[in-house]
This record gives sequence, structure tokens and C-alpha cells, in this order.
Amino acid sequence: MSVEGSWDLSISTPIGRIKAVTEFRRKDGVLVGTAHAAGEEVPLSDVVLDVNRLTWRQATTKPMRLNLTFAVTIDGDTLTGVSKAGRLPASKVTGERRSLRQAGTAH
Repeated sequence: MSVEGSWDLSISTPIGRIKAVTEFRRKDGVLVGTAHAAGEEVPLSDVVLDVNRLTWRQATTKPMRLNLTFAVTIDGDTLTGVSKAGRLPASKVTGERRSLRQAGTAH
């Protein structure tokens, strides 16, 4: 299963819905990524794809400083799962792969 490319994510949090764009690519054979949301760009760490289950970690500063852990399941061009920030309740995550035409648009 390939996850490379850009994904439009929607995260349902206690403070409202957050939209983000997450990009995955291979660098020297290793899956890496970047997230774009709330005017910031952050690198992803510990990106692991196991069949159709994708996990990663990222830190954010907007809308607040958090260390997030994502666990999603990929089904074709859609993904569903959760994001967790420490002891806070898990937030539902949904996403769709961007088409090649959309991938070139601004974040």
C-alpha cells in the first residue's frame, strides 16, 4: 500500500474541527512526512506503515502546544483513525488523498 502524496485531514477536537494537509514521501527508503495546519509546518516523526495501518507523531504550537500521536487506517484514497495528545481524549481523524492536480495547490 502506498501512502506517498498529500492528504487533506479533518481532526474533530474538543475545541473544534481542525483542517490540515499532511504529506508523505520516501527519503532514502524511509517514510517521512510534513504537516501543514494553522499557519505552521511541522515535520512528522516515527512514521510507520504496517500493511494499511499508518502511525506517526508530531508536535504543534497552534492552536496550542501539543505532542500528538496519530493512528489511522488507509483504505484506498481515504483514511480514518484517531489523534491523541497525552491524557486528553482521542480526536477522530478522517482524510482523503489529494489528486495530483490538487497536490500542487497552496496549503
